[in-house]
Amino acid sequence: MSVSLSKNQSVSLAKQSSSTLSAITLGVGWDVAKPSGFFGKVFGSGSDSIDLDASAIVFDNRGNVVDTVWFRQLKSKDGSIRHSGDNLTGEGEGDDESIAIDLTRLPANVEHIVLTVNSFRGQTFDKVDNAYGRVFETNSNRELARFNISDSGAHTGLVLAVLSRDGGEWTFKAVGNRANGRTANDLVSSATAAI
Repeated sequence: MSVSLSKNQSVSLAKQSSSTLSAITLGVGWDVAKPSGFFGKVFGSGSDSIDLDASAIVFDNRGNVVDTVWFRQLKSKDGSIRHSGDNLTGEGEGDDESIAIDLTRLPANVEHIVLTVNSFRGQTFDKVDNAYGRVFETNSNRELARFNISDSGAHTGLVLAVLSRDGGEWTFKAVGNRANGRTANDLVSSATAAI
């Protein structure tokens, strides 16, 4: 059964998994916020799509960035992390973007993977509804943990969660820290602060 996390809560993925955990996927989804108020409903929001981008910033055991997986680099240098591709609108049900991680192929020095979300076109998170991050077993599609993002505001980025290795076990921590930036590279300092 999936665990619903609040900001700064962690969960051991091994304890949530029904078998030996070898591959997980980090999924992110969102909807475009509906216009509110009389003028918002009459004149609309001016846009019916929001281009949020999920990214994975990979850190070694010293806190150095060793790789970044995002829409401009869809797989890690070693091939253990793969991005589903860029969703430009947020339309449809389920995850809008996902990042699959083969835990058995990650280099031994990788200790943290920080999941970030940013608004490439600069639209702020107050234009987004029903945003969430989740982690699930890749092979069985069984959800292990979910973090609903209810923190809207005038920011263009978010450090969503941190996947950390502690010995042989992985933990998933919901972070939810606001940031600003249009690409994963803009969010590196905020991601570093979260590990």
